[in-house]
Amino acid sequence: MPVYLHHIETLVPEQAYSQEFARERMEAWVEGDKQRRLVRRVYRNSGIETRYSTLDDFRLGSEGTLFKTDANGRIIEPGTRERNDRFSQEARKMAGEVARRALTGSSHYSAADITHVITVTCTGFSNPGPDFHIVREANLSASTQRYALGFMGCYAALPALRMASQFCQADPSAVVLIVSIELCSLHLHFENGIDSLLGNAIFGDGAAAALVSARLPSPERPAYCLDGFASTLIPSAEKDMAWLIGNKGFEITLSTYVPEVIGAHIREIVDRILLAHKRGFGDIALWAVHPGGKAILDKVQSELQLTDDQIRASRTVLRRYGNMSSATSLFVLKEILDSAAPGSGRDGICAIAFGPGLTVETALLQREPATASKA
Repeated sequence: MPVYLHHIETLVPEQAYSQEFARERMEAWVEGDKQRRLVRRVYRNSGIETRYSTLDDFRLGSEGTLFKTDANGRIIEPGTRERNDRFSQEARKMAGEVARRALTGSSHYSAADITHVITVTCTGFSNPGPDFHIVREANLSASTQRYALGFMGCYAALPALRMASQFCQADPSAVVLIVSIELCSLHLHFENGIDSLLGNAIFGDGAAAALVSARLPSPERPAYCLDGFASTLIPSAEKDMAWLIGNKGFEITLSTYVPEVIGAHIREIVDRILLAHKRGFGDIALWAVHPGGKAILDKVQSELQLTDDQIRASRTVLRRYGNMSSATSLFVLKEILDSAAPGSGRDGICAIAFGPGLTVETALLQREPATASKA
């Protein structure tokens, strides 16, 4: 029985920061000429133009509500509880808003249709959490089943889609609302070191919601058929990508070797999922690669010999928003979905996302174009 991803809605905070502005601010905050040279190089080669944050703390003249400065203009790093309290406040608002927008933007579904809610985040914890507040604030039934995928990292949207597909396979009447909410800017760190520098340079805040069910798609809008999923590990890179809880927020390990490690294994990983689902490389028209950074996209494109058009959506999302952890894959899938021309054929899509472990999640989808114009 086919299961479909019918609609994706995305949301970013009001505060937008250009990458050039972020570079200038970071240069002012770090100490030493070597660190400033690293900042300039990393930010200018990031492939990012704009990122968003729930915080207005970084603008010139801002007193700061989370990241404050001392008398010498140095950042006073907040503790984990302060950061997490801010996550609880902001995640509730953004998760509820993107869920409401998903239901409003879909002509096919209403709040009464939703049977399951899956929330995804790795940037904070609270209970009652975003899943609870979505039910309350989007006026879903109190009997809605709720599931939270927590602390998995950047790849987690694909397991959420797989879970939603499994729910719909088990119960053809199920309608699943997935909400990914990631507030990465709450975990900026300002000590010297390449891990903090890379994290500060690429991550931003964003939320996305997706509606999944076994109902046939509306002919008025494009949709995805969820064809298959696969998980694998690259255990030799376990120490190269990690996400831990420290005394001053969550701490990232992001080795500069990650693109090389991914590049060395990506063709084998892709061939494995294609073979398992009886597909050939030529059956994939477009690639929804998680834009963990420009170097990762460059390496994947090179190793898979993809054209610029085939990976354009990933680069577009990276340029406009940066890396929003798990929400980013849904941003990329929305970019591809929105580019479908009415009346065009079915396009094969391969989604790939990476995270701690090093974990690689893949998904095969078919983009179903709209077949009728909106009334």
